[in-house]
Amino acid sequence: MMSKKNKETRQPEEQADLAAVEALSDLDPKVEAPAETPAEEAVSGESELELTRKALAEEHDKYLRLAAEYDNFRKRSIKEKDARYTDAKADTVGKFLPVYDDLERALSNETSDEAYKKGVELIMTELRKIMSGLGVEEFGTVGDPFDPNAHNAVMHIENEELGENVIAQVFQRGFRMGEKVIRHAVVQVAN
Repeated sequence: MMSKKNKETRQPEEQADLAAVEALSDLDPKVEAPAETPAEEAVSGESELELTRKALAEEHDKYLRLAAEYDNFRKRSIKEKDARYTDAKADTVGKFLPVYDDLERALSNETSDEAYKKGVELIMTELRKIMSGLGVEEFGTVGDPFDPNAHNAVMHIENEELGENVIAQVFQRGFRMGEKVIRHAVVQVAN
């Protein structure tokens, strides 16, 4: 049944039609009152359209956010994979550095056996070539400015011939691969 307020707001013709339908609906349960007039359908249709547009906009926003999250995940995964590869390569090179140091000491010692010296030189040349091919570079030479991020100062001397914070002596060479320091150079710093 319609409320009294709805009946009062309708046109007189509509009120008569509704009264007739209500009278019939009391007699026959199969007959129902009309749901809404065309004007009411237009008003509710517009609100349904707006609701649908809002829902679509929300779903589109969710989709864009999900796509951005996936893109960030993909980029982060690639970056992490590259970092793992670089770290593994740096760790492997780090394991060979004691061999490099031993060969360097062997070259610095005097020997009367020229064939031995030539063999050690060839091995050292080949090792440097391989390390260079992997992107590993040596650093830490006398006269370089001291950098606490790349050098480990174990001694300090006063020497007026050298500038301030300059490497005076190198005890162990440093190695880096790109921006990653594999081993810090062990040095003596002047002034």
